Amino acid sequence: MPDVSAQEPHGALRTGWSATVDDYAIAGGWTARGDTLAVADSAGGVYAFEGKSGACAWGWPGRHDGGALALAVHPDGATFATAGQDGHVLIWDVAGGEVKQAIEVGRAWVENLAWSPDGRLLAASCSRQVAAYGEDGREAWRSDDHPSTVSAIAWSNAGELATACYGRVTFFDASTGEAGQQLSWKGSLVSMALSPDGDVVACGSQDNSVHFWRRSTEQDSMMSGYPGKPSALAFDDAGTLLATSGGPMVTVWSFQDDGPEGTRPGALELHVQPVTTLAFARRALRLASGGRDGGVVVWSLKKSGEGGAIGAAVVADLVAELHWRPDGRALAALDAQGGVTVWRTR
Repeated sequence: MPDVSAQEPHGALRTGWSATVDDYAIAGGWTARGDTLAVADSAGGVYAFEGKSGACAWGWPGRHDGGALALAVHPDGATFATAGQDGHVLIWDVAGGEVKQAIEVGRAWVENLAWSPDGRLLAASCSRQVAAYGEDGREAWRSDDHPSTVSAIAWSNAGELATACYGRVTFFDASTGEAGQQLSWKGSLVSMALSPDGDVVACGSQDNSVHFWRRSTEQDSMMSGYPGKPSALAFDDAGTLLATSGGPMVTVWSFQDDGPEGTRPGALELHVQPVTTLAFARRALRLASGGRDGGVVVWSLKKSGEGGAIGAAVVADLVAELHWRPDGRALAALDAQGGVTVWRTR
């Protein structure tokens, strides 16, 4: 059973709690009210922690054969889904720790999960296909093969799902699974983020650039000069700022007025190794970044993308994911040694 201890953060991050799961804490998420933090590890374990104390409410080690890969919390906060190398998706009851639905998606790894904003559909990618499932666990539709393994999925709204793979982003009708708008780019797209209104699509590319499109005009632009492939991308709630990283520095582009074309981005420097994950707090220009060095930094930003560090902490290993509690008053970090760390924020 996980072990709970304290942390010593600095600045805006205050002492909270920490716990340990059996292996690499690979995916997680808060329930809607922030009263539970769900975590899955690379040994296939699935756990639920009490949000304020860190006490383990329940845990199932090794539940996904070969290891877990993704976790998505339902919008109502009562259930969440996990997926893994076993080709299965499991729908969990948060309160009791019971599996409500077990879905066999395919024989390959299920690497991406996302609930629609209204919670009526769960999308899952498995190799070159993406499928959508209803609340009863039944398959609503399945796509044809993409040109390559699907690297990322995201809902633009309750009626439309976006997927990224080699050479393109595709939008699917949520009710029928029919492919609609396609945005093309000659290269391997490794990450994707959508603006809150669904109009701007940003993708990190294998060629060390960030490519983005405005769907309303189908105009596209490229941001280059990254030292590595930009696998970490995040929009703020207003869609004004896009945080990106393909190295130790975080680059923040502002879509204010006529930006980001022709503007200089904000440059946030503190990490000593490449940044692995980025997350904005809700309804605030606060950005959290985590890196291979185990460093976690909280930044206060302006609408121009400029800003500075206001808090920092270090965990045991590479930071896999960061999750702000919905009220913005706590930040959770998952790391490669199985650490689950939560700080209070001010």
